[in-house]
Amino acid sequence: MKAAVIRDSVDGYVDIKDVTLRPITHGEALVKMEYCGLCHTDLHVAAGDFGKQPGRIIGHEGVGKVIQVADDVDNLKIGDRVSIAWFFKGCGHCEYCLSGRETLCRNVKNSGFTVDGAMAEECIVDANYAVKVPEGLDPVEATSLTCAGVTMYKALKTGETKPGQWVEVVGAGGLGNLAIQYAHNVFGAHVVAVDGNPDKLAAAKKDGAEILINRHDGDVAEQIQEKVGGVDNAQVTAVTKDAFTQSVNALKPDGKLVAVALPQGDMELNIAKTVLDGISVRGSLVGTRQDLAETFQFGAEGKVHPIVQTRRLDEVNDIIDEMKANKIVGRMVVDFTK
Repeated sequence: MKAAVIRDSVDGYVDIKDVTLRPITHGEALVKMEYCGLCHTDLHVAAGDFGKQPGRIIGHEGVGKVIQVADDVDNLKIGDRVSIAWFFKGCGHCEYCLSGRETLCRNVKNSGFTVDGAMAEECIVDANYAVKVPEGLDPVEATSLTCAGVTMYKALKTGETKPGQWVEVVGAGGLGNLAIQYAHNVFGAHVVAVDGNPDKLAAAKKDGAEILINRHDGDVAEQIQEKVGGVDNAQVTAVTKDAFTQSVNALKPDGKLVAVALPQGDMELNIAKTVLDGISVRGSLVGTRQDLAETFQFGAEGKVHPIVQTRRLDEVNDIIDEMKANKIVGRMVVDFTK
């Protein structure tokens, strides 16, 4: 089968190779991939930012249909459409797995990083962790919900988002456009969208953002304070350290900064503001299986529509270049059905 494999040089790109998967074993299923989106995390993995993984098949925004199940699997059947997410599986018995925080498991396995992922014609999954895609949800759109969607749905939960509150979404790309939709259409919040790309800001307005701020047009935090008196929580999806510092200053008292993006380095945090305004800074890491099931359901109900465009497998490195150049609005999704 064809697969996108991290190069031996781990230079940030992949090679499209013929790969033979091992046979499935207990508790596993084999999935024939239909679609797989390319995420910024894939770029980090291909560049070795989290540790070098030469030869690994990338991909964790995958959707496909089960074509084989192990004898002991009873929760999946041939023909089921399932997802392959970044959270591949946890240990199942630690304090995090047993308390609804399974993505924090210290022995977690991640698709496309510590195990082979979904950017391939076929993929092996742990049947207990493969969340089914509901009827009525476009499988191309489901790819983005598998990662970007569930990441932002969980992050908005982490920010304790409530109806009528103001939420700042920093970065209106693949993550941000879904953050806006979930905040506005599911949580009933008002949204300030911040980006430096006019096309992304235009898309943010269509997604429901009431206030648009181009980060090149002066101090963003000052503008937010002037317009709405600060935001209740800030969702930082922009891959730049400065976005985190700006977002702290955009918060109102008792505000919450939710860190989602993964730029290299440290953020600045004003101690006086943090103490005197009761500021909280929280990290949010993807979502659990239950979070993903809820994320999918809102998509199936038509409350959220990812911005997606299909491409070919042999275009993956071109997509990587386009992502690095900040040229993509939404998500590029590799189509394995043609």
